[in-house]
Amino acid sequence: MDYRIEKDSMGEIKVPADKYWGAQTERSRQNFKIGEKMPKEIVDAFGVLKLAAARANFTLVPSKMTKEKLDAIEKAADEIINGELYDHFPLVVYQTGSGTQSNMNVNEVIANRANEIVGKKLLHPNDDVNMSQSSNDTFPTAMHISAVSTIYKKLYPSLNGLIDAFKVLEKENEGVIKSGRTHLQDATPISFSQEISGWRASLERDYEMIDSSLDPLKNLALGATAVGTGLNAPVGFDTAVAKEIASITGVDYRTEKNKFHALTSKGELVFAHGALKALASDLMKIANDIRWLASGPRLGLGEITIPENEPGSSIMPGKVNPTQCEALTMVAVQVMGNDATIGIAASQGNFELNVYMPVIINNFLESVNLLSSAITSFTDNCVCGIKANRQKMKDNLNNSLMLVTALSPHIGYENAARVVHLAFGKNLTLKEATLELGYLTEKEFDIYFKPEEMV
Repeated sequence: MDYRIEKDSMGEIKVPADKYWGAQTERSRQNFKIGEKMPKEIVDAFGVLKLAAARANFTLVPSKMTKEKLDAIEKAADEIINGELYDHFPLVVYQTGSGTQSNMNVNEVIANRANEIVGKKLLHPNDDVNMSQSSNDTFPTAMHISAVSTIYKKLYPSLNGLIDAFKVLEKENEGVIKSGRTHLQDATPISFSQEISGWRASLERDYEMIDSSLDPLKNLALGATAVGTGLNAPVGFDTAVAKEIASITGVDYRTEKNKFHALTSKGELVFAHGALKALASDLMKIANDIRWLASGPRLGLGEITIPENEPGSSIMPGKVNPTQCEALTMVAVQVMGNDATIGIAASQGNFELNVYMPVIINNFLESVNLLSSAITSFTDNCVCGIKANRQKMKDNLNNSLMLVTALSPHIGYENAARVVHLAFGKNLTLKEATLELGYLTEKEFDIYFKPEEMV
């Protein structure tokens, strides 16, 4: 491999000749060989904020951010935003807790790539690309931008797709009556469409909660610089750069009013991830419902069938398992684990800065990406193929002792309970037990006992 010599305040260091990063990135690359790379969504967000910062600086301090420099930064930043330079961002999540080295990675890549474009040494990573900024305000800004954009671009389409699939399933099963269940025990009747509507409505409410949690994330720390005072940033930079970011992304970002809060608190991300955890909890419940209802094929509930996507056993021929449900529930527990990490990390801000930011945003984005892909897979490979076993639902309904609830207003709770115990103990139908106890005539029973009217 060919190398070139780069210099920083600590001296000289060899850098791969075909990479745009510089000395500070290389030092981090050599010193932190821990875990996975910084998420691409963070790199993309940095491209946006560096572009916006250059434009704001050009407006406020054109003597320093000249048109020539702005044009060069814009070209390099656009390449980052378009995903053309991701190979030049080698740094990992587990580095400095402020994300300083990732900020410098972006500064160095933009400077070196822009200098290559213009054919001369025009830009300095710190003086030009990082003008009016600090790692302490750029990284939290990138966190917010990446969180919002990933939810908009990935999670919402996936979640809406599942909601729509349940709407279709709901309509297909209108009027199909089955036994309800509470405490894993037989309960009063419910229509299958009503049961599905509960799943759908839970997801719609999750969407609403996630959406409401995004508004605080649209407050940006940029302009706070090192400790929240805005040192070395021109007056009005925070407002101007937020407007530029809003213009680039089409999202209504604005500057955070209290920059001291913006640097040290990560409450907005904790709050938003809590909404993601709520979604994960509902998905866990829905996936479990579906795999219980599909259990069998002969010895389980068997009230629905789900697609048979692949063999389920290496030893039991013909076995098919609810694998999409299992994948979704594993994602759900991972999201719950991520939530614990995010909450603990957010609690560790000391004085003017939180130094657990990379792990917070890595877990946040992992949750969004996992949920997005798992929901799509679950929708396409499971939900869209669900079919009601209507005969099994009918048989189970007719065999349910909890239909006796329809008789309670006419014979009383205690007598209805006696009917159930007699029917269960002697393996009688509810009608047979009621007539044997003499609580109703056959005609009266037929008038009062209408399961289809109990929903």
